[in-house]
Amino acid sequence: MKLNLKRPLAFFDLEATGTNVGADRIVEISIIKLHPPNGSQEEVRTWRINPGMPIPLESSLIHGIYDDDVKKEPFFKEVASLIARFIGNSDLAGYNSNKFDIPMLMEEFLRAGVPFDIDNRHFVDVQNIFHQMEQRTLKAAYKFYCEKDIINAHSAEADTRATMEVLLAQLAKYEKTPWEDKKGNVMYPVMNDIEALHQFTNLNRPVDFAGRMVFNEEGHEVFNFGKHKGKAVEEVFKIEPSYYSWMMNGDFPLYTKRKLEEIYTRWSAKKAAERQAKPAPQPKPLEQPKPVEQTEPAQPTVQHQQQKEQPIAVKQQSQTSKEQHPKPFAPKHNHHHNDNFPRKPFKKRDEEPAKPVNEDMLKMLADKFKKG
Repeated sequence: MKLNLKRPLAFFDLEATGTNVGADRIVEISIIKLHPPNGSQEEVRTWRINPGMPIPLESSLIHGIYDDDVKKEPFFKEVASLIARFIGNSDLAGYNSNKFDIPMLMEEFLRAGVPFDIDNRHFVDVQNIFHQMEQRTLKAAYKFYCEKDIINAHSAEADTRATMEVLLAQLAKYEKTPWEDKKGNVMYPVMNDIEALHQFTNLNRPVDFAGRMVFNEEGHEVFNFGKHKGKAVEEVFKIEPSYYSWMMNGDFPLYTKRKLEEIYTRWSAKKAAERQAKPAPQPKPLEQPKPVEQTEPAQPTVQHQQQKEQPIAVKQQSQTSKEQHPKPFAPKHNHHHNDNFPRKPFKKRDEEPAKPVNEDMLKMLADKFKKG
């Protein structure tokens, strides 16, 4: 069947670092562009893109693109104009494209600053056609597998019995039907074994029923939402301890909080055990003073004896010189008593009667103070 097209229709699919439209990045985009009038003419383009962030192992195991595969590829902003020009005015089609591919592509265009108008485009989501036409309600399953209609639908007992009959019909229908997982492994998962059915119906391996945390390939709990999506829960506790309190006080299901608390308690106990097992630093031993070796004194040489005797001879010569040329004594004025320099006894002057002033005395005083 040929398509009836009035303008080009671009089928496209994205591979990304994850499913968070706001936080994850594109690592590959492939576009098949069909031209009107019937889509017989097509153009195909594929770009590998460096996301500018590490690709989580969980994502690489699905699409097969690893960090080494894109480290030399261009960033999206470097090819954004080429992608926008190739799509042109085409309508867009994809599988689950309305919820994932188109929103993520728009985020990348906005970050790159490349205009891409979607207001006048048509979007065809093939998954929505499948879900609408092949409804996945219990009523549709009962009709499909058991070819019967539920009597008194939406009553607890009728719905429970219908669910039981659907499972029995599925075991009969798919017992020898192969199934291929995302890694390309082929198996026969639907068998009359409860453990096998448990594994097949819990492929996401949720830690809690809400799926906020899941087990990775190594069996470690990782976050399945938000900014820490794909990171080990214990690793997040280490780099951002407040994230635990934020979740415990947030609007999360009680069972999610219970499982989170179990992981936190286990992690705390592990850290405490590591601290106890770590040996305490031992103080450095004090250095003992080295014993002084007892050695016999060496006999002085002739030169050494002369050097020892020389200061004595010089001292004796200096003493003799001082005795031959004594330094004259110059006592300093010292008002304090000094035993070495006794003062002369004070002799009181004889008191004499004052003489009367006469003319000779006045003349002598005038001559003494006469100016000129």
